[in-house]
Order: sequence, then structure tokens, then C-alpha cells
Amino acid sequence: MKLRDDVKSAITIQDYTKKPEIDGVQIILLKRLNDDGGSFTELARLVEGIPSDFPSIKIAQINYSEMDPGVIKAFHIHKKQTDVWYVPPKDKILLILIDLREDSPTKDLKMRFVLGDGNSRLFVIPPGVAHGCKNISSKVARIIYFMDKQFSTDPEKCDEGRLPWDFIGVDIWEIKKG
Repeated sequence: MKLRDDVKSAITIQDYTKKPEIDGVQIILLKRLNDDGGSFTELARLVEGIPSDFPSIKIAQINYSEMDPGVIKAFHIHKKQTDVWYVPPKDKILLILIDLREDSPTKDLKMRFVLGDGNSRLFVIPPGVAHGCKNISSKVARIIYFMDKQFSTDPEKCDEGRLPWDFIGVDIWEIKKG
């Protein structure tokens, strides 16, 4: 079959190769059990506050957050705190990670994930990895997240630093088309 020249020059091949991963970021696939009455997902088994799937973290706080459609919450960075994020399967959130650790083997590496969207996964985000998210669905989206440090509003104790939402440009938040 012969294609028109303008079509041939416009065709691209989608890249399906495995993307580089930020050092220390973990993705834990969860089992979602379905039956005729609904579904069940176990987020973590704890022994003295320590999850069996990521034993280097002792849980100190669990939070629940809601985001309106189209909202961007970015970027947060912690010097000491590790976050573990979960987005329910019926929600859809774009997560952006940036490794800002000076001594990291993956320094400046950026990663994009769609959380929820039918999947049940936990994302472990280590200190020094900036993270932000955008609700890319048409309804309220939810995040449940575990932390190994308790949040404090006291500026002397607060471990949550903020960067502008467009810190690495506005294009990072755009939905990829094509």
C-alpha cells in the first residue's frame, strides 16, 4: 500500500520502551478483588506501624484529600518525609515527580503517571523528590496518602516546601495527544 507524502511525514511511532525510573520511587501493585457486590483493595498490612510492602517506612499519619476537576496541586517537596500515595480506581489523577536531590543518580529525572483510572497501585515518594498532581477527570478525585512524619504548621517544624506549579514549565501538565 502506498501512502500520501503528507501522511508519511506526519506518522510517528509511539515509544513503548521502559522509561527511566527515579531512584527510590517504588510502585506497588495492589490486588483489587471484585465480586457481584463491589470491590475490595487492601492498601497496607501494618506491624507496629510498619507496612509489609515498604518496611523502611513507619507510618505516622494518614490523610485523605479531594481535588476538583482540572485543579493542579504542585509542587511539594520534603527534606525528611516519605509519602505513599493511593488514588482510587474510579478517579484519574496525573502525578508528576522530579528528582531534585543533588547527589542522586537520577538527579533532575522527571516521571509522569496516571493514577487511578482502573488501577490499584501505591506510589512511594522519597524525600527530595518533588511531586505534584492534576485532576484530569470531570469529577472530584481523591487521594489517600500515608506519611512517615506528622505534618506541622509550625514553620520551624514544617517539612513541606512548595515550588511553583509551573516550576518545570506548563507543558508538563498537558494531556498527551496522538
